[in-house]
Amino acid sequence: MLLRIFAASALATAAMLTASSGSTGEHHYLYVAEPGIRNYVEYGGVGVLVFDIDNGYKFVKRIPTWETPAGKEPENVKGIAASAVTGRLYVTTFNRMAAFDISTGRKIWDRAYEAGCDRMAISPDGKILYVPSFEGPHWAVVDAFTGDVITKIVTKSGSHNTIYSRDGSRVYMAGLRSTYLSVADAKTHTVVETVGPFSKPIRPFTVNGRGTLVFVNVNDCPGFEVGDLRTGKFLCRVEFTGYKPGPLKRHGCPSHGIALTPDEKELWVVDGANNAVHVFDATVMPPRQVTTIHLRDFPGWISFSIDGRHAYASTGEIIDTQTKQVVAALTDETGRQVQSEKLLEIVVRNGKVTRAGNQFGIGAVE
Repeated sequence: MLLRIFAASALATAAMLTASSGSTGEHHYLYVAEPGIRNYVEYGGVGVLVFDIDNGYKFVKRIPTWETPAGKEPENVKGIAASAVTGRLYVTTFNRMAAFDISTGRKIWDRAYEAGCDRMAISPDGKILYVPSFEGPHWAVVDAFTGDVITKIVTKSGSHNTIYSRDGSRVYMAGLRSTYLSVADAKTHTVVETVGPFSKPIRPFTVNGRGTLVFVNVNDCPGFEVGDLRTGKFLCRVEFTGYKPGPLKRHGCPSHGIALTPDEKELWVVDGANNAVHVFDATVMPPRQVTTIHLRDFPGWISFSIDGRHAYASTGEIIDTQTKQVVAALTDETGRQVQSEKLLEIVVRNGKVTRAGNQFGIGAVE
């Protein structure tokens, strides 16, 4: 029975990837890992859900990930990453990481790691993964083809979030028990710089494409702080205006989500207490608050489509970045509301992956 289900899933994936749209022949899909908000299965169940961006974010299929043993709770998904170079998708839980072939949906390998896993990042060439232990002492540098650990980088910072620079030369590593951002040399796999200190431990963060600025959410700040990646210095703190802090549904952090539009003109920052995201003009320093978008539920993450036309809130709402209006809301094959903090875009052409987005909203100006 399981073999028949997998065969049907593989055929559906192959058919999906051969579809094309528009003059470029490319088709765009949103891959959403579940359970992507803690282990709450009511927001989309378990698996990687695929949505057709070119067809109004219509549900396409569900890729099986892990079976939950009877009497056990499902594992929280902690991160998602993909490589257009290798055509592979990676998903972590707090215990393990698995690699999938995007073209077939087949699981290639599934590995448990010492001290678990958190939100990882993949190198631009698709060869290396930096995988934080689950709020632990180190990052594992992992061979993306085999899943083998190459080495470890010990920071003792409560390893949590990870971003690879666009040129592949640096890896930015934030622990939720440190006020400093650690920067690793991606060739030597050693920490070569730190940025900070920020006022409190770093939560979600993002960087610009040139690798000169970092924008961080920190504990107890309804807004964000900015650091200079060249000098390692703290630059400024920006708090929301016109909105008061209040009770938080989860994360214990007023702003748990921050993203630059690909053109780096805007910075979008989550406001958990007010179920909103505030948009800042990022062409000035400090960035200036310009508008607010209200959401249907508590937001714990924000990112963007590759072309920057759409923003992806963890509430499952799709926002037009020009009009600042919600234009779609994700639902699964049963009509259930889908929410997740772990998602990214994948673009295919004639069955081949041509581009892969990022779970973080990272600037793309070089």
